Amino acid sequence: MSFDWADAKLRVRQAVDIVELVGDYLPLRREGRGYKALCPWHDDTKPSLQVNAERQSFKCWVCDIGGDIFSFIMKMEGIDFPEAVQLLADKAGIKLEPKRSPDGSLAPVDDKRELLQALAWAEQRFQAYLLNDPEAEPARRYLAERGITDESIHHFHCGYSPNRWDWLVQEARKTAFSARTLIGAGLIGERTNGPGHYDRFRGRVLFSIRDPQGRPVGFGGRVLPGISDDSPAKYVNSPETALFQKSSLLYALDHAKEAITRTRTAVVMEGYTDVVIAHQCGFKNAVAVLGTALGERHVKLLKRFADRIVLVLDGDEAGRKRTDEILELFVAEQVDLRVLTLPDELDPADFLLQHGSAAMESLMGDAIDALDHKFYSVTAGLGSQPSTHQISQALESILGVLAKAPRLADSPDSAAKMREDQTLVRLSQLSGISEERIRQRLAAMRRTATKPRAYESRSNSDKPAVPEVESPFTPVPDEQLFDSPKYAQAERWLLEIAVHAPEHIAELKTLVAVEELRHPAHRVILAAAFRISEEGILPDFDRLMLEFDDARAKNFLIDLDEGRRIKARAATSQELSELVRVLQDQSLAFRRPRRTAIAESGSKDSIEREEELVARLKALHERERSRQGISAPMDG
Repeated sequence: MSFDWADAKLRVRQAVDIVELVGDYLPLRREGRGYKALCPWHDDTKPSLQVNAERQSFKCWVCDIGGDIFSFIMKMEGIDFPEAVQLLADKAGIKLEPKRSPDGSLAPVDDKRELLQALAWAEQRFQAYLLNDPEAEPARRYLAERGITDESIHHFHCGYSPNRWDWLVQEARKTAFSARTLIGAGLIGERTNGPGHYDRFRGRVLFSIRDPQGRPVGFGGRVLPGISDDSPAKYVNSPETALFQKSSLLYALDHAKEAITRTRTAVVMEGYTDVVIAHQCGFKNAVAVLGTALGERHVKLLKRFADRIVLVLDGDEAGRKRTDEILELFVAEQVDLRVLTLPDELDPADFLLQHGSAAMESLMGDAIDALDHKFYSVTAGLGSQPSTHQISQALESILGVLAKAPRLADSPDSAAKMREDQTLVRLSQLSGISEERIRQRLAAMRRTATKPRAYESRSNSDKPAVPEVESPFTPVPDEQLFDSPKYAQAERWLLEIAVHAPEHIAELKTLVAVEELRHPAHRVILAAAFRISEEGILPDFDRLMLEFDDARAKNFLIDLDEGRRIKARAATSQELSELVRVLQDQSLAFRRPRRTAIAESGSKDSIEREEELVARLKALHERERSRQGISAPMDG
């Protein structure tokens, strides 16, 4: 649904207190006028996260992460800005009004909200049937036999769909949900042998699949043993919908993300039952893929919360074969992946029920690095005296994985680089081939991997890829932007005054032009302050924080405001004039060689534009000298 975002941001920001919001996620302790907590984004041993109730902001100076309520919820939940606004609005009980078109009619409605409501309703109906209906006794017995407790059934919202073709279709007739909505939610399908609809999950125990915010977006259904069904699949997941994409979701992440964030470790399993039993046994950071191989989107999702991933694979042959299919992805993503293959062809649920939590904990502690796992899996069958051909094949396989990883030469001290070095040393010891030759082969394979292939299709798009544009708030070293530390300091102070003392904005507009600033973030912020001021609104810190949705912009504003507060002095007109004079002197000096280069290029338009800007700068400079009673310098 389309909203008036400016109004929505203001209403939500006024309704949600950042101290209460952060306190919902982290234990806070009072310190002076503010609050502190252990930062969830680094290994924090003493509280580094500061929460400022007066400014309604947070900041970890170790991570350099800060912002307001929107930034915090985006970071904690791994969501984008519109989702953060909607989530906080729901939390505060604020109903966001749909944006109206110029003629007064409502804008087109996005039906995702209706789909979420339909799925929440279906989840409730499935669970109620499992818990209360006599016909669900076989389903209750099956879950008990699998070791799933009543508490877990409630906690994970398990359910059951009776073995009837149209039970849910009939239930929906008592509601306002249309068949079109239920089809869009993946709950029912259209009959192919006549009119009407059928229940997609009939005769199945259901595991509710939720997004990271805890909203049901789909289901995984396990057919009950002994029930005849026209589908041969033991498990059936919801079809791909506007809300449900298998490659972007992980089962139980909504329950596990707190433990994952706390331990910085995610445990990935292959089945819903595995995860439920794991949580019962104390492994609260366990999640599962949805009947598909772990992919790039899963990895990116987990990296929002975890630094390390332990992949627990079934001990059967299928589990061992799946290992090599995903190792290349993990190496390319440069995550700390540990691989654990269970013994005796057991799955995690059976292993935990038979051997207990301590045995699983011990195995996880011995889980090996992904590259080591690849090393062992490739070389395990070489025997005591492998042939030269076998050695060559093993090396090519292992180096092929490494070649697809991002280049590590620029980060020699990184853990990833250390793992690579150790692997290459071990490969040399195993094969009898020198480490230097192995490194040369890896370098050659990387060069081949990075060359564009002429036969690649452009079927996805007829247009060339658009290069990614850096945010103006991406950190840039001062020496890349400024001629001198004095200039960098003056420009920074000027922006600190603009943010912390907005009553000087009108005066600043007469002293400095936006394009005269070197730092791109400074130009963006000053332009926003000038624009807001022209609307008759004071561009104070709170108003500027509402102006930007980018979390990096909010963090930058906090740094500017904090810098001025630390200096603990009010800005004066004299200080402003002095700062502007430094900026103008440096700007003129910077433009002299630029004017020479433009003149040599012979571009008339460029020369005229440059001369016009320099003339304006000189006039501004002279005006300031006159204001301060400074005589113009004499020639000679």
